Amino acid sequence: MEQPDDWILEVREVTFGYSYHRPAIEGINLKIQRGGFVGILGPSGSGKTSLLKVICGLNKPWYGSVKLNSDKTGKPKIGYVPQVESVDWTFPVTVKEVVSMGIWNDSGAGPWISKVAVEKIRYALESLKIEEYMSRQISELSGGEQQRVFLARAMVSFPDILVLDEPTSGVDYNTREVILDVLRKLNQAGTTIILTTHDISAVAKRLPRLVCINKHIISDGTPVEILTDENLLHTYGLVDGEN
Repeated sequence: MEQPDDWILEVREVTFGYSYHRPAIEGINLKIQRGGFVGILGPSGSGKTSLLKVICGLNKPWYGSVKLNSDKTGKPKIGYVPQVESVDWTFPVTVKEVVSMGIWNDSGAGPWISKVAVEKIRYALESLKIEEYMSRQISELSGGEQQRVFLARAMVSFPDILVLDEPTSGVDYNTREVILDVLRKLNQAGTTIILTTHDISAVAKRLPRLVCINKHIISDGTPVEILTDENLLHTYGLVDGEN
């Protein structure tokens, strides 16, 4: 795929892993345009989560680099939504408190949340149709509801780049459609979206750009170009690595 000129993020020759001599991703080159909507497609164990964590700065690559392209407003801000399954939900915290973590630096001094921050939290939860859960304990919610809360936490700071790890995994049809609709609207408003998925029919086919990955990048382009039998065979073949 031709690389975009007005790019916001560039991954160059990135290799990373969790155990010596066993890279989870290797030689990754990826350029994402400002305001793009990109799906990273691959099976479990293909390196999707590893790539996202390197992009977000949560893991440092063994080799290569990740570069953010600043504009007149400064360096792009990244919001990250992890997989629901990776979070310990037993911690006693309310939905409002979870979402406030996304704007902690802007919410005022002390342990109290400012009125402006509360309105931002309310707006994010309203967009995801879970405003009524604001005072509930996060552990009381279903997996799909928890996923929406984590998305709200990332949205509330109005990031330039929103990175989501399997945001529709394990949720019901209605939740999936709410999440995808919110992401489309954010993208139309100028937010760059990067998400991982293994769902070809319900998610991948509906995205403007797909990158197939299995440790290496297999293919990159539109769904029509990418979702061929040959590419899918290479993508969903035997995996050697960690997700």
